[in-house]
Amino acid sequence: MRCEDPSSRHAVVVRGLSKDYRIFSTPRDRFLQFFSRRPRYQVHSALRSLDFQVAPGEVLGILGRNGSGKSTLLQILSGVLQPTAGEVSVNGRLAALLELGAGFNPEFTGRENVRINATILGLSDREIDARMAEIEAFAEIGDFIDRQVKLYSSGMYVRLAFAVASCVDRSVEWV
Repeated sequence: MRCEDPSSRHAVVVRGLSKDYRIFSTPRDRFLQFFSRRPRYQVHSALRSLDFQVAPGEVLGILGRNGSGKSTLLQILSGVLQPTAGEVSVNGRLAALLELGAGFNPEFTGRENVRINATILGLSDREIDARMAEIEAFAEIGDFIDRQVKLYSSGMYVRLAFAVASCVDRSVEWV
């Protein structure tokens, strides 16, 4: 569950957060589960009963081994995933930097991808127009902004994606 409580003294509150995934041995088992009462899967718990709070202005680092649930936690905080159990309260806006440029279409130009990505992040056409010069300057990719993204180096791609993410809204808290 994701809720906002403007009266809270915390930017983020997580209570009893758990995330389970069903692991099927075969695609056939996934299909047969629709008709079966017994589980045809194993449960993998990515997060179990996690509790924490982050006050405004506080910084939280998340460290752990591969497969320990770091990305799962960040995806739940940003609203990309829903938890299996527990509660997440976020006061303010969050934008995920988990996968910079996710959703960029390699056939579109950088400028077109900026517009699409900024729209997905909640900006109006007017807001995008107002920030386009800032995004271009921040990305430092010059005339490539008007070329297809498939022609970009990986560094250019990431710079453009980060420019969009960082210029979207100064009030956004990044996770």
